[in-house]
Parts: sequence; C-alpha cells; structure tokens
Amino acid sequence: MASGQASRLDRLTGFLGHDPANPALLTDALDAALSENRVEEAQGLADRLAALGQPGPEAANLIGLARMRGGNYPSARAMFEALRAGGHDAPALCFNLAWLAALEGRWADVGPLLDDAVVAALPQAAALKVQALHHLGDYDGAVALGRELAARQPDNDALLGAASVAAMDAGDYALAADLAGRARGGADALTTQGLVALNEDHTGAALALFDRALAEAPQAPRAWLGKGLGLLAAGDANAAAPCLEQGAALFGNHLGSWIAAGWAQFVRGDLAAARRNFETALGHDENFAETHGGLAVLDIAAGAFDSARRRTDVALRLDRNCFGGALARSLLLEHDGKPELAARIREKAMTLPAGVNGKTLAQALAGLNTGAVPGRRRA
Repeated sequence: MASGQASRLDRLTGFLGHDPANPALLTDALDAALSENRVEEAQGLADRLAALGQPGPEAANLIGLARMRGGNYPSARAMFEALRAGGHDAPALCFNLAWLAALEGRWADVGPLLDDAVVAALPQAAALKVQALHHLGDYDGAVALGRELAARQPDNDALLGAASVAAMDAGDYALAADLAGRARGGADALTTQGLVALNEDHTGAALALFDRALAEAPQAPRAWLGKGLGLLAAGDANAAAPCLEQGAALFGNHLGSWIAAGWAQFVRGDLAAARRNFETALGHDENFAETHGGLAVLDIAAGAFDSARRRTDVALRLDRNCFGGALARSLLLEHDGKPELAARIREKAMTLPAGVNGKTLAQALAGLNTGAVPGRRRA
C-alpha cells in the first residue's frame, strides 16, 4: 500500500459510517481487519456482526477466527463446531478447528482433523500435522510424515521447517540440515539452519540466521534460545542471558532452556539469577541431571560444599555425562578448604580449554536445547 493510501479496512470503515448495520460490509471489513492483523478492531467488528443474528457460513467463520485471534477460544470453538454440525465441513474450517486445538494444547485432536483432503488443499495444514505428532512426543512419526509430505509438497517452507525441527529432536542432524536447507525461509527452517551452523562453530552465520528467524516470528522460542547460545559462544554473556531467559519463558517447561539461562547468568556473575533459573527447572522436574549439576556449582561458589557434594552425586547418578555434574566434580576435587577458591570458580569454569568432556559450555548447552519437549535424563 502506497504511503498515504487508505487500507482496505479504512475504506470499508468509512462506508460503515454511512451504513453501520450492513452485514455484507461488516463481513468484508472483518475479513480486512484479520488480513491486516488489526486484531482489536476485528473483535469489535465480530461483535457487531454477531449481534445482527444468524450470520452466514462465511461470516460465522470470520467471527470464529476473530475470537480465536483474540484469545476467546471457547467462543471460537463454538462457532466452528456449529458450522461443522451444520454440514459446512470445508478444509478451511477443519484447519481452523485443528489450529484452535493446537492453541489450546489439545495436540491429540489435531491430526484427525487434518485428513488428506485438508492437507492437499491447505499447505499450512501439512506443517501443523507434523507439529502435532512432534508435540505428542512421536519424533520418529513426525519425521516420517514430514518426509512423506515434503515429497508431495517440496516447496512448502513451513512443512520443511516443521520436519527439520522434528528431525533435530529425533537426533538426525544430517536430515534436519537437509530439510531446513531446502526451505527458502520460515522461522523454523532458519532456526534449524542456525543450530546446525552453531554446532559447526559458525557463530556469526548462526546469529544472522536466528535474527532472520526472529524477524519473521518474534515469539519463536527456539530462535531466542539459539540466539542466546550463539551470543554465549561469542563470549557475550551479558547479551546472551536475556535472550535465553526470553526463550525459556516462551517455552515454559523446557528444562534445557532454563538450564542454559542459568549458565548464562552464572558466566556473567549474577549467581542469584543463575540459581533462580536452575530452581525453575527443578520445579518442573526433579529428575533432570543438569539442574542438580548447575545447583552444585552454585553451592560451591557459595561455599556450601556438603550440599554441593550431594547435588553432584545426584547429577552424576542421573546422567554420568552431565555437564554441570562433571564440572562440579572437578571443582570439588580441587577444593582444599581455602575460602578464596569460591572467588576463582567462575573464571576457572569458563577458561577450561575445551570445557568438560571435550565440550565448550555453549556446545554442551546446545545439546540441551534442540528440543521443544522437556527432556529427562534418568539413570
């Protein structure tokens, strides 16, 4: 739209000023508001349209979309389900119901709504179907479905991105890189490309990819985590910490995210913030080794060596390759009762030539943050 030129919604709003109860105008204006992502105005238009009574199928679908965008999920579901019960079973309606189920976290309800007809008609349905299997923890199924659908829709960037994320979480990094590399854009694909670049120590390229992903999807938790890990690898813990905490907050219960945020705060010297992040992870799952390892290191820094030994034992019992546990154990072995040791811990931890077990800190954390589903490391 050229500068100074009224948008479609603005033009229709002008017409509605002369004919405010015209259902056709209200329907067109609501469609324009949704297209222009003017959510608040869409809510008002949806309410006005619904107040006229008995909206037609197109208007009812738009009202449902407006309410879904506005977070009124029960009302949106009632609109969509009433349409479907009335025989309006179009692919777009089935997709809207599936999208709503995903927003509500009802991932088991997504797949059955997205049959072959819906997937063929709406490219975005293919990505959502792969994401549903992924969120249900069926990584192998998500990868298999993603590869099958990608063979049919090779130019579907959203699908390639979703499949690449599933492949990353399934541990098939080569496939993840291949799938993401085929995409021309899309936040998921760009984030996977960034994680691959970060794993290959191409930090600058990785950070550029994460920034592109965030430009497309500012609330993408993986991209925030990737950017934080990249900044940490580049030695900028001050910038890394808020990125990692943003990603962790968006994910909510992804343990590796909180652990990474904790280590970033540790590196920058804010031990209280580090402990807060580790304890958030502990609140989500008491059986995650890295949580106990991180808290053990913080206990050493605080001079609480008995607590540190207990936490270190727990961490290494849960996972003998635990990064934090191995670091805590190495620091405890050096402990000689001198109070000045605590002041040297952070510098010592970060100057290990290759980190613990041959990994740098950023590499170790990247291994915790390839997945969206909380991980558990049990004995």
